[in-house]
Order: sequence, then structure tokens, then C-alpha cells
Amino acid sequence: MKNNNMHQILKQSVLWSAFFIAASCSGTKDKASFETVAVKRRTIGSFIQATGIVRPKTGAEVRVGSRVSGVVKDLFVKNGDTVRKGDLLATLEDSELSARYRLEMANLENAQTVVKYARIEMDRMKSLAENDFASAQAYDNLKKEYDLAIARLGSQQAQMDYSSTQLGFTKIHAPISGVIGSVSTQKGETVSASFVSPTFVTIIDLSRIEIWTYVDETDIGRVAAGQKATFTVDPYSGKVFGGTVTTIYPKAEIRDNVVNYVVILEIDDSQGIQLRPEMTTYVTIMTETTENVLSVPDNVIRRMEGDPVVYVLQDGRPAKRKIKTGVKGNHMTEVMKGLHENDLIITNTEIINP
Repeated sequence: MKNNNMHQILKQSVLWSAFFIAASCSGTKDKASFETVAVKRRTIGSFIQATGIVRPKTGAEVRVGSRVSGVVKDLFVKNGDTVRKGDLLATLEDSELSARYRLEMANLENAQTVVKYARIEMDRMKSLAENDFASAQAYDNLKKEYDLAIARLGSQQAQMDYSSTQLGFTKIHAPISGVIGSVSTQKGETVSASFVSPTFVTIIDLSRIEIWTYVDETDIGRVAAGQKATFTVDPYSGKVFGGTVTTIYPKAEIRDNVVNYVVILEIDDSQGIQLRPEMTTYVTIMTETTENVLSVPDNVIRRMEGDPVVYVLQDGRPAKRKIKTGVKGNHMTEVMKGLHENDLIITNTEIINP
């Protein structure tokens, strides 16, 4: 009987000890269960993310062709070659145009000779007429012949200039400096320039490129010229390039049934890396920035009766604070009223019973 009483007392002591230990642990756990973040001053920035491509600027991609028909005699460049403005790219067979030029030159010399002797005869007749050895009508006829010879000389000079220009078109020169992007013809091919100038090569000036960014219609109202942006490209992972918004195209482009607007970025710094046309870019445009303001993470803000509130850890217990918010970034929100720097905001608010 005595042993049974002792066993019962021992059992009750163990149960009470377990209860106090559990209560003590539970109190510690409740006290430490609040996760917090301190209110700090930060730079709040909202941004838009979009995709785009590298494109040559207007005038930086030129298709070089021939203005005369003929057979390609020589082609001096290939894809990837670097050329300077004025370099000879190709020549056409020029035997026919050379012969025509020589014919026009001969006709010009003939016209010059006619003018020379017409002038001599006119001057002689003028002298005779002044001394009454010839009639004024005879002089007028020679003066007329001289004037016609001058007109024919001018016409022939124009014909020769035209022939010289046509002959010059058989030599294709680079109109800009850049890199040969494509070659559209080969040596020995016959080209025809009757309607549209055939393209020989395409030259791209890789120093004059820009970014075409496709911004969704829901975000375009937040974009303005002068905003800063960053972008990356797949071939150079880890490299972040800078840019500035320069132009927003007014006309929309529909891609995959989504309305987008083209936003042009001027590249601020290529970091010595050669970006090439048609590279895909991943662009971040900074639409608004506020510096040195109190801020909290977006996910700690609740709305109660239409007002934003947060829970502050005060004396180990949660206290509700009504706040006034300002600029909203992509992850942080400015707090204009209701909090002080270094206040501890409870982040796991789901454990709080409102």
C-alpha cells in the first residue's frame, strides 16, 4: 500500500514537472516566434522589364548596289570583312561603257574643232563687213553658225559627262565604314539595274547600334525619354550594360496578339564588347526613383478598412500601426508617416490574430 502511494506521488511530480517545462518552452517559443525586419532608409526604384533586340541605327545599315547593268568582273570583299568609306568593293565589266565614253570624247573633240573654225570664220567676216567688203547678212549667218556650234559643244559635253558617270558606276565603292554583313552576288554574275538597283553587299556600322525594346501597353504610360535602363544579352552572361530611353514610337506593334510599343534605348557603355544586330536583350527601365526614404517590404503591409497598416514588435508584443505610403517599388514601399527608422516590423503576420 505504501509502495503504491509513493509511486502515485512520483508520477504526479513527473507530470507537474513536464507541465512546467512545457509551459516554459511554450512561452519562449511564443516570444521568439515573431520574425522581424528593421525599417531602414533606402533608395526606392520602380522598374519595367521587357525584351528587345539590338538594331542598327538609321543609316548604319546600307545595301550597296549597282546603278548600271553588267557582268560582275571582280568582287573584293566577303562576309565579315571590315571596310572603310571609299574602299573598292567590286567592279563590273566596262568594255561597252568604255567604248561609249571614248566615242563621246571623240565627238566632243570634233565639236570643239567646229567651234574653233566657226569662230575664225565669224571674226573674218566681221572684219570684212566692217570695211564694207561683205554684207551684214553674211556676217549674221556666220554668227548664227558659231552660236549653234557653241550649243552643240555644250550638248556634247553633257553627253560625255553622262558617259563618264556611267563608266564610273562600274566601280562599286563603300558609302560608309563598317563590316560586311552579307554578300548578295558573285563574280561572273550578270546584274540588271533596269528597275531596282541590285544589292551587291550590305554594310553595317557596328559602332552605331541601339536597342529596340518592346514594352507592353499596360506599362508604356510609365516610360519617358531620359529614363535610365540596363540590359543584358545571352552571349555575355554576367555583363550588365547601361542605356537611356531616347524615343517612344507612337505606333503599336502586335506580337503574338499582345500590343507592344517600341522604346528606343541609346547604349551608354558597351564596355568594349561588340554587340551585334539581332541579339536578344533583356531590358530593365527605371521608371521612378526616390532616394533616402524610409521603406518596408511590400509583403508586410496589410489593408484594414481601406488603410495600410503594419505590425510593429513593441515590448515583445505586436502593435498595429497605421501608415501613409509613398512611392511603390517592385519589392519595397516608401513609408511617409507612421514609422521611425529601426522600428521592427513583423514579417510573419499570418500568426497574428487581428
